[in-house]
Amino acid sequence: MYKPPFTISSKAINLIAKISAQIERYAIRMEQSDSLRLRKANRIKTIHSSLAIEGNNLSEGEVMAILDGKNVIAPQKEILEVRNAIKTYELYPTLNPFSIEDMLKAHHTMMSGLVDEAGMFRRRGVGVFDGTTAVHIAPPAERVKDLMNDLFIWLENSEDHLLIRSCVFHYEFEFIHPFADGNGRIGRLWQSLILGKLNPLFEHLPVENMVYANQQVYYDAITQSSAKGDSQPFIDFMLQEILNALEDRKEHTVDEIGLAKSLNENEIKILGMIRSDRHMSAKRLAEEIGASPRQIERILAGLKERSIIRRVGANKNGYWEVIG
Repeated sequence: MYKPPFTISSKAINLIAKISAQIERYAIRMEQSDSLRLRKANRIKTIHSSLAIEGNNLSEGEVMAILDGKNVIAPQKEILEVRNAIKTYELYPTLNPFSIEDMLKAHHTMMSGLVDEAGMFRRRGVGVFDGTTAVHIAPPAERVKDLMNDLFIWLENSEDHLLIRSCVFHYEFEFIHPFADGNGRIGRLWQSLILGKLNPLFEHLPVENMVYANQQVYYDAITQSSAKGDSQPFIDFMLQEILNALEDRKEHTVDEIGLAKSLNENEIKILGMIRSDRHMSAKRLAEEIGASPRQIERILAGLKERSIIRRVGANKNGYWEVIG
């Protein structure tokens, strides 16, 4: 049986132990009465972050509006990317992470209307470029099917810990680059699916949000693994991000969800937009939400009075900070 080249470092072993402990705590958190609201908030973060990594400029507030079936004024391609991602993540409970056919189904849903080859492996050579410099040239198209078959066979039959398998698969998937487009978003989704076999809570854990916050390090870890011919740097990076995501949710979700219960719809949207862009102006907020500038000013004043947000610096060059 084919085995991808990887080394399990002492750091990875320690991270697996820490992640295992945090999983139990987070699982208890997901059983609390507000878990449905928490799952929706995490789904919004997941979709926003995974698409933002690929250059989508819509904010968390706009993703939430689309998820709620509301109209958003933005480029149609970016709106379609969000709608497709929503439909794809809705498939999560039905997708088998060990099935190539399910991966092709997910890719078709994710990329429908965006590329001609949605749901199909690529038919031509591709590479990853930094400007005009080739960072990675993927294997020839005629090898993709066999490479993916070997990778899926290893994934299902390997006795390595699922945390390790999920990271190795993610790296190998990106190395093969099996699709003409959408490899990043499908690769991150598939790692979450694999982790879902370890514990169902990973359906609602926004690992993508952590990757988005550290995306240059994410790409650096892929580059280092390729140069080394061993996915160990990427394994260490992703395990650290998974642990960070678990710890971040443990520390902040109770306060965030409790806060959400006391906010109206426009206040929630404004907080989402400020989190995405802390330099968001009141005028821009008004345009995005479809309210008057005076209404937005009143909402902002109310949020400041309740110590939920604060203004740092002058009006012209300052920024918002969410503190509640």
